[in-house]
Amino acid sequence: MSIVAKEIRINKATKLGGKNNIFLIGGPCVIESRDHTLFMAEKIHDICLRVHISFVFKASFDKANRSSLQSYRGPGMDEGLAILSSVKKNLGVPLLSDIHEPDQAQASAEVLDIIQIPAFLCRQTDIILAAAKTRKPLNIKKGQFLAPEDMKNIIDKATSQGNEDLILTERGTFFGYNDLVFDIRSIPIMKKWGYPVVIDASHIVQKPGGMGDFSGGDAEFIPIMAKAGLCAGADGIFVEIHDRPSDAKSDSFNSLNINDLERFLCSIIRIKETIEQEKLQWSRNQS
Repeated sequence: MSIVAKEIRINKATKLGGKNNIFLIGGPCVIESRDHTLFMAEKIHDICLRVHISFVFKASFDKANRSSLQSYRGPGMDEGLAILSSVKKNLGVPLLSDIHEPDQAQASAEVLDIIQIPAFLCRQTDIILAAAKTRKPLNIKKGQFLAPEDMKNIIDKATSQGNEDLILTERGTFFGYNDLVFDIRSIPIMKKWGYPVVIDASHIVQKPGGMGDFSGGDAEFIPIMAKAGLCAGADGIFVEIHDRPSDAKSDSFNSLNINDLERFLCSIIRIKETIEQEKLQWSRNQS
């Protein structure tokens, strides 16, 4: 029997998990400029309105885990949060970004609707506790080095601060050098704790450090990974999106072209509808 995840109420218009439809967490990997961020947020928002899917805009104000010292990291917390605040003011869409230090939690919580814990930092107790104390919903990415069962310890850290609004994200597991694999079993394993689970279809196709001083990836497989995650029970989709992926300042090889977004979303919505119909039919047959 499938587990219905806890509903996370972001605002009056946006509810994630529970019995709600699938949702999208998406945007450019990193904030490149104010104009580009506003442009991307508006374009994605318009597409999501057309296809009737809940949308959380994601862009990082700092990418502190880039492969190379020379890689672009973003505008930093102060400028980045100001840009994200403009997105919310202009469009009213919920915001998500990641923090890399405990001291960033409180300031980020004043702007963000969801605080993201990066995969590389998911076992860092202090950052988990600081983020949880803000009482903002957390999106915790499963580390590339963890088994899905290991996420229970991370959940316990967050809930120790009285924060039950958690989202767990699968983003692949290291497989040899410079490659990741998606073990589809991780979705139902993480869902057993009752929180919404997201399939990060972009980072699953990433090749960390695969290009020497930056990461590679296979963006062509993003739709396949997203669909597989949905079939396994994922409640939402995480995708890096760009209008010119080849020019993106981060994750250029594993970003979905925004020109393909509407078709991609329509496809996964149809798959989700089919899955729900099969669940209903199975339930009727059992009664």
